[in-house]
Amino acid sequence: MYNSKSMVATEFIDHEEILNTLEFAGKNRENTALLEEILEKAGQFKGLTYKEAAVLLECELEGIKARIFTLAEHIKQKFYGNRIVMFAPLYLSNYCINECRYCPYHGSNRHIARRQLSQEDIVREVMALQDMGHKRLALETGEDPENCPIEYVLESIKTIYGIKHKNGEIRRVNVNIAATTVENYRKLKSAGIGTYILFQETYHRPTYEDLHPKGPKHNYAYHTEAMDRAMEAGIDDVGLGVLFGLNLYKYDFVGLLMHARHLEDAMGVGPHTISVPRIRPADDVDISEYSNAIPDEIFEKIVAILRIAVPYTGIIMSTRESEKTREECLKLGVSQISGGSSTSVGGYAEKETENTAQFEVNDTRTLDQIVNWLMRLGYIPSFCTACYREGRTGDRFMRLVKSGAIANVCQPNALMTLKEYLEDYASPDTRNLGEKMIAGEVETLGNPDVKRIVKEHLNELHKGKRDFRF
Repeated sequence: MYNSKSMVATEFIDHEEILNTLEFAGKNRENTALLEEILEKAGQFKGLTYKEAAVLLECELEGIKARIFTLAEHIKQKFYGNRIVMFAPLYLSNYCINECRYCPYHGSNRHIARRQLSQEDIVREVMALQDMGHKRLALETGEDPENCPIEYVLESIKTIYGIKHKNGEIRRVNVNIAATTVENYRKLKSAGIGTYILFQETYHRPTYEDLHPKGPKHNYAYHTEAMDRAMEAGIDDVGLGVLFGLNLYKYDFVGLLMHARHLEDAMGVGPHTISVPRIRPADDVDISEYSNAIPDEIFEKIVAILRIAVPYTGIIMSTRESEKTREECLKLGVSQISGGSSTSVGGYAEKETENTAQFEVNDTRTLDQIVNWLMRLGYIPSFCTACYREGRTGDRFMRLVKSGAIANVCQPNALMTLKEYLEDYASPDTRNLGEKMIAGEVETLGNPDVKRIVKEHLNELHKGKRDFRF
């Protein structure tokens, strides 16, 4: 599907080029002529190079910072409107043979309880998620070829897609598992996954190798080149991310954008999503050991500049972050959030589980509370998975986003999936709030035919029909 230029990680993540970029950014942090030029380019909605984005990140001039935030809000509204996509993580197994220093799943941790969900367990977990109203999951596992082989992951995906409970069904399964082979990525593609997600953690190779002293993940090149293999196998929606706090954030920020540019150049399409997790407390992990942890002010600036630099890419924020931080970052560029999440193996159906969590959740509200909160902030909580199921993925999706035509399908689908949620799962207060929002938003639809069809479909949904999509 793609014509890869077959580059190795040390070629497309160029250490010397990152250092030169950071030096250039430092020297030009108050170069107002250059800063104006960069902001003018960003305002044309075509994105920025990693070098241009690094200059903005380095700049501390109050007037420029204010304009960065204003522009980020404008770009977010232009491409994503007031829609926020909802998802939940599902942890299948925490067996792991790696020794990642920042993760409690590391193989030598004897405190954490090890567990792998059976297919029967998965049915219970998914039904609990369906009872909340979720339609989109992100599968998470540790890396253990013996206890969690690819065949187990494939069987689990088949099980998940096969569960129909009341009006609930999971319509998109994204997968966040360890770097693997082209052959295994082809199997995941055939299983019908949505996005393949893999965090680099840090792009600084010496730090990466120190943080991953043993196990398959120690191999920096194999891990960093995973997206190339996934896209070679036909997976055209991939998600990047770093774990901010492991290394100097400016270095990893440039590395992240450098990786995105490589995928655009080599594979014809950049990342579908970028995730922005920060290191959190966890069993056998002391975050005081990580001196590169970043405060909220810098974190929000990173989100804003990512939105400016890669305007067509979704930005994901999990329940690692607090309600306050999530509210700020929603304005600046975040387009997908998790809700009602558990990071424990078996944490949805059982509630009280053994110590199997990967990290502490900061935002502990229920999905209904988060849906209610989003609507009160003026956002449409969207459970839409239509693009994935209609084949609008990879470069086809990006063409729609870049042309602005994506709103013609996203807005109607968001409203109809919100209506599904309100009919089947919402509390009375959330339902009342949502019905008012939908009525108002339908009237803003510009195309008369689309407006008519949406009204017809909303009426059918009220009568019990489900899964209309544009």
